[in-house]
Amino acid sequence: MSNASYVDVWKQLEWDDIRLSIYSKTAADVERALRKPKRDLEDFKALISPAAEPYLEHMAQQSAALTRKRFGHTMAFYVPLYLSNLCANACTYCGFSMENRIKRRTLNTAEIEQECQAIKAMQFDSVLLVTGEHERKVGMEYFRQALPPIKQQFSYLAMEVQPLDQHEYAELKTLGLDAVMVYQETYNAPTYAQHHLRGNKMDFEYRLATPDRLAKAGIDKIGIGALIGLEEWRTDCFFVASHLDYLERTYWQTRYSISFPRLRPCEGGLQPKSVMNDRQLVQLICAYRLFNPEVELSLSTRESPSFRDNVLSLGITSMSAGSKTQPGGYADDEPELEQFAISDERSVAEVAQAVKRHGFEVVWKDWHHAYSG
Repeated sequence: MSNASYVDVWKQLEWDDIRLSIYSKTAADVERALRKPKRDLEDFKALISPAAEPYLEHMAQQSAALTRKRFGHTMAFYVPLYLSNLCANACTYCGFSMENRIKRRTLNTAEIEQECQAIKAMQFDSVLLVTGEHERKVGMEYFRQALPPIKQQFSYLAMEVQPLDQHEYAELKTLGLDAVMVYQETYNAPTYAQHHLRGNKMDFEYRLATPDRLAKAGIDKIGIGALIGLEEWRTDCFFVASHLDYLERTYWQTRYSISFPRLRPCEGGLQPKSVMNDRQLVQLICAYRLFNPEVELSLSTRESPSFRDNVLSLGITSMSAGSKTQPGGYADDEPELEQFAISDERSVAEVAQAVKRHGFEVVWKDWHHAYSG
């Protein structure tokens, strides 16, 4: 396989030009995009532009219809399992940042088993393993020990950890890894540098090329996204769409998901540079769906219960529930410092009931595996 990556595409794109292009889209551009059976990146610009805001109802109807056609009336549930809050990076927006004076903890084998039992009791069969980024203490050696016993208990295993090399992803795949979420945070390199002050995460291009390494290693599903609020959100989200477009054309056999986390309060208290309101997040969800009917769209417990319930039918295909964002959170239930504050604090059963009330069936496995394997 070649060493080409999305970094080469990214270098051809001028942030300011794209921003100007998005903000100069007109109602005619939006209407043209809505009429087309297949949309390109120029159409996506129109659909996320201010000019599209009056068309939200139309976008929502089309988005809901496309989602039902592709994904049916199912909603996949997953839960994050935090293995460690050790971190060797200093990032301005994260509670785990090495500069925050918090109690650090990495789960051992027995503690991981307790967490797995607590999660199994909530019915989950799809788990997202999360750690801070600490290569020495929570790196490949730790993952080699942690993954096999977890995989014995859950049918679908995803990870959100530090970026790794291609051969390391290939090894983790043999240990049961199915999916990896790796968010660029922001696609604007100068802004990225302002927020990543120490540690390996300062390497913008290595992080940006991570989905390429994942796809070359044969990982089943790759999750991408931007942390909404670090930069002007429309431009950042265009880059996510551009990244998705590149990945799907280059590695068509891999599945993809997009998340759209909005900056939430955390230790350190960074204020968002760009505030996205609820209507704009609905617009973005619908725009991604209209641009790509196949991509999975995931909504976490960062969002409020009422918002999550109301956007269920518009394009979302998977959601977390009952999330604890600190190591040992399910078995111990000791309130320690979290990575970020969650907003939907309902129990798993309450979220499942709400989903069913909206006419959806909860799928506890990864839905693709549930129907194909």
